[in-house]
Formats: sequence, C-alpha cells, structure tokens
Amino acid sequence: MFTDRKEDAMEGAGAGNASAAQLSLAHAVDHGGAASSHRPSSHRQARIANFADRYHEWREHASLKLAGLDLAPDLARDIGSPRWLRGVATLVGLSALAIAGFPGFSEVEAAPAMRIDADVRDEFRSHMIMPLALGADSGRRMGATPAVIPLASAPERPRLDLVATLAQGDSFERMLRRAGVDDAEAAQIVRMVGAAIPLTEIEAGTKVDITLGRRPAAGASRPVDALSFRARFDLALAVERKGGRLVLDPRPIAVDTTPLRIRAAVGSSLYRSARASGAPPRSVQQFLRVIGTEMSLSGDIRPTDEFDLIVDYKRAATGEVEEGELLYAGIVRNGRPVKQLMRWGRDGKYYDTAGVGEQREGLLAPVPGPVTSRYGMRRHPILGYRRMHAGLDFRAAHGTPIYAVTDGRVTFAGRHGGHGNFVRLAHSGGLGTGYAHMSRIAVSTGQQVRRGQVIGYVGSTGLSTGPHLHYEMYRNGQAIDPATVKFVTREQLSGRELADFRAQLNRLQAVAPGAALAPLAAPAAANEEPAREIDRLERRQQIVT
Repeated sequence: MFTDRKEDAMEGAGAGNASAAQLSLAHAVDHGGAASSHRPSSHRQARIANFADRYHEWREHASLKLAGLDLAPDLARDIGSPRWLRGVATLVGLSALAIAGFPGFSEVEAAPAMRIDADVRDEFRSHMIMPLALGADSGRRMGATPAVIPLASAPERPRLDLVATLAQGDSFERMLRRAGVDDAEAAQIVRMVGAAIPLTEIEAGTKVDITLGRRPAAGASRPVDALSFRARFDLALAVERKGGRLVLDPRPIAVDTTPLRIRAAVGSSLYRSARASGAPPRSVQQFLRVIGTEMSLSGDIRPTDEFDLIVDYKRAATGEVEEGELLYAGIVRNGRPVKQLMRWGRDGKYYDTAGVGEQREGLLAPVPGPVTSRYGMRRHPILGYRRMHAGLDFRAAHGTPIYAVTDGRVTFAGRHGGHGNFVRLAHSGGLGTGYAHMSRIAVSTGQQVRRGQVIGYVGSTGLSTGPHLHYEMYRNGQAIDPATVKFVTREQLSGRELADFRAQLNRLQAVAPGAALAPLAAPAAANEEPAREIDRLERRQQIVT
C-alpha cells in the first residue's frame, strides 16, 4: 500500500504540467488492486459537486429571469398600461387557481374510536333523556328488547285526570281536542259553555280540569266524565256526565265589590306611606300620576297632609282578590279636602267635585330626553349648508317610545322625504305637531290619539345622522317654535251627567276606610268528603299547549 502511494506520488511529480483530470485518468488506467477501490468514490463526489454548482448557477439564472418578468406590479400605478394589464391578468389567474382549489363541504368520515355493538349502544342510551321521554322511570330502564314478548293488548287506566290551559289566541274547542276530547263531545261542550257565558270572556291562561273515562271500545276516544273551570271571577262552570249525558252545572261565586279605601298621613314619602298602608303598587302609581296633574308632589303636598285613595276591589268567597282601577284620589289637610278627583266616563278621565276635568297644562314631552338642537337657522349636519331648523331635536335611544304631546287626530302617517317615517297630528285651536325620523309608526291616518299615547318609536330614517326625534309644531299650517306654546285642556260636566257624577262621588265618600278588608263568610263545605286519604290528592297531568 505504501509502495503504491509512493509510486503514485512519483508519477504525479513526473507528470509535470498534467492536469488534475489527466492524473485521475492515469490512476484509473494504470493502477489496480487496492487503490482501484477508492477511484469510483472520488469520481462520484466530483459528479455531485459539479451537479450542485450547475444547480446553483441555474437557480440564480432563473431568479434573475423571474425578477425581470415583473409578474406582480403595483396596480395603483400606471393604470391602463401594458404593465398594469399584465398585473391584472396575473391577479385573475391566481384568483382562479385559488377558487379551483377551494375545498368542498362534504362530510368527513371517521372511524369510531371503539367498536359499538348493541350492548354499548344501550349503555350510551342509558345516559340520554330519550328513555324518560318514552315513559321509562330512569335512563337505565330502556324499551322492550327482543327477549320481551309483546302483549296482544295492554290494559289502560280506567280514568285520566288532565289539566288543560287556554293559550293566547287559541279557541276553547281546539284546547279540548288537544286534551283528547272527542270532536263531537268537544263541540257539544263548547255549545253548552257558550250558552252560559260568551267564549270571548274566557281569559287566556284559564286552566280547565278534565276527567276522561274508560274507552267504550278499542281505538275509540275516551268520553268526558267531568270538566270544570273558573269561567269568570264570579262564576265557575262544571260539566258532568249524568245518566249517560253531559250536563252543565253553573256555580255562581259570591263576590264582595266594596271598594278599597285607604287613608293615612303622607309623611316623608307619599309612595312609601301608601305602600306601607296596604295600597297596591299599581294604584299608588295611578294616584301619584293623577294628583301630579293638579298639584306639585314635592311643593304643594305637606308631610302632615293625608292621602285618600279608593280602588275598585273585588273579593270572591273562594279567597281570590281582583284589584281594579283607581276610582278616587284626594289630599286632605287639617281635616278638610284640598284636592278631590274621581274617575268618570268610558275614557277613564278624572274630574274634581265641580265636574271639571283634570287640568293638562303644558306640553307633554314627546320623549324622555334632552333637547340637542333648537328652532332656528343652523348648518345642516348632512347637507352641509345653513338652513332653517323648524323644530326641536330630542336625544333618545333607538326604539324609545314617542308620545303624543296632547289629544289630537293623525293627519299623516308614513314616509315624508327627509323626515323619513313621519307622523303629523292636528290639535284644537289650529295647532299641529310633527314627529320625524321614526323607526316604526304605531298609528294610522285618521286615528284619534290621546295625550301620552305612543304614536311611534325613535329611529334614524330620512336625513338623519343618528337616532333622535325631530319635533315640529304648526299654527294654521305654519311652523312655529315649539318652546313658545303651552296647552291648557279642561272638560266640564253638565246636566244629567254632572248629577250622576256627584251621586257616584257621594257613594264613594261614604265608604269607610278598610271596609273592603272585613272577613267574608267562609264558603260552604263540600257535600262529600273523600273516603280515603289518597283520594284527597290531585294528580292531574298537565297538558302543554
């Protein structure tokens, strides 16, 4: 081996100016043996080195070529030039390629993590609510398996006790049919109930107790054995089967209609004093609203004064209580009434002892919000130039109710140019009001509206930069400043109506405070007492409507 290397070295030295490639070729031709085993490896390394050099050279050359092509020029420059068109073509091509490779929405199938057989599936189902929906006592107790032999016929309960509820917008007959009552019997019951009370007077939410008997034959509907419900505050109706026929049994309920009168000192807070005295919350709110139209709650009423209110009040012998409207509101000072107002008429307005209607002074605010822009010349926020602003702008959130400032008639309700959704009201004395930019209109043209009635809701329709109310006022058709006008509206009773009013006022003032809270006679006991304690329990199934 050493001898060969020396010989190689001597041959290399004697070669003089021979190149490295020639030397390698001479080694490959002249020498054999052990030295020849290294020559293929050296030749392979030379080939790999030459391929890497050529690859790097080709890549640099290709990079320079691609950089010169300018495939993605700036499309914001030289619009319309060939270079710009070439960039658009590149964008369209790449977009088409991306769309072509967009993935689909097909389901991705995946093998389950474990093998699910019938036993495993039943175990999973035991943790579901479905078994309970199918009548099982728990999730473990599933439906019948193949090991269960089905019966030719299963015994049924001899009687079903149900409670059906009359839903809003539903009919009494449809409710009975959903509960399982036969169509013919449902129609018969409706006729019987309709003869005793108009079906429209049965309020939504009324619960009806229904007892269905045994089927006369397989597949037949269950007959109605009994049916009962509270048709009205003073009337209960029952339908029973006697001698094979359905019979209606009206059951009037004794009702005490003595009004509830409460009188006590005002103290530090009229509301808290009235509530502490037992006045219903709704009645106290009505009292404050009615008295507030005639007196200042904070300035005119003293802590030493007494409030006097009378509420429509009904008590049934069965224990139920029904609270109605506020009938009378008064303020007493030093034993003498300072203000007395009584509810009168179909409209529910309040009049004083002289028959003069409640005073309505000043305009009711159309929305509970501050004024952001007043009447006069201003720069329009959208049009950009100065123009007349013929009204007041009130700040309010989107959807805030808009109220009529006083009684009137709707002369326009609809779309009105830059006003957007617009409502215009005509009032007495040649006055009118307008309400613009509504999100929704709640009245129609020709409709009569009362003070405080909702006529629409705040929005931003028309020429508007955001939710607000644009409120205008007119006198004889000409726009005026709304801040300069106040209304005073009072009504006067006369003749026979005034006499009836004063007679009713005298009857109310004769009611003693707390008379409506006197104990009532206990209702008569039932004729039959259940023989067994288990019969005292009502286990009626609720019918969901």
